[in-house]
Amino acid sequence: MRIAIVSDIHGNRTAFDAVLADLRETSPDLILHGGDLPHGGSSPVEIVDQIRDLGWQGVLGNTDEMLFRPEALTEFFGRSPIGDLIEEMAAATREALGEERLAWLRGLPFQQVHGPMALVHASPESCWRAPMPEASDAELEKVYAPLRRPIAVYGHVHRSFVRTTSSIMIVNTGSVSLSHDGDRRAAYLLLDDAKPEIRRVEYDVERELKALSMCGLPHADWVAKMLESGRPQMP
Repeated sequence: MRIAIVSDIHGNRTAFDAVLADLRETSPDLILHGGDLPHGGSSPVEIVDQIRDLGWQGVLGNTDEMLFRPEALTEFFGRSPIGDLIEEMAAATREALGEERLAWLRGLPFQQVHGPMALVHASPESCWRAPMPEASDAELEKVYAPLRRPIAVYGHVHRSFVRTTSSIMIVNTGSVSLSHDGDRRAAYLLLDDAKPEIRRVEYDVERELKALSMCGLPHADWVAKMLESGRPQMP
């Protein structure tokens, strides 16, 4: 069975359309999403509506949670300038989505299990905290062994990798938008009979930057810096 996992779209419709075109070529049997769908891009409403229309099952991401449960952001960041800035952005996204879409996000499960593979957004214990690619085998095993599957998949850190320890394969999908590894292309995971392939997909970054500049999202210039560089940036 061929399973695609598309994570961390972050409201980037241009990148998402490019990934959809690639999915038509790879033609997986099942497509799942890894959360973090609307927040942080030009098209939050369109992304949520399209995912729902496609009927993809998936998991809850941390930026999804902060939209319907704002206190989650404060619990993670405390009272801090960066937390306040993100909340300004989240408030605009929250208003654009409306209650019915927020209720749909609220209903997303914490994990998906399909055969030998388990999917979470960040970790089994938290959709906010996850190991980085540099984590040791011991840390990865400790975090993902509770899923009790030979393959554990997550997103969240926006840097794709495949690691095989003595007991488990851990795969990070990378992100459709806001890559943190210096490669501006969108990323998603294709599992072909449990063999992982990270797909990188070109998209028109300049087109998305233009859409972002016109969408009215607070601090869109910060998002633009990350899209342009393919790396995390300070506001």
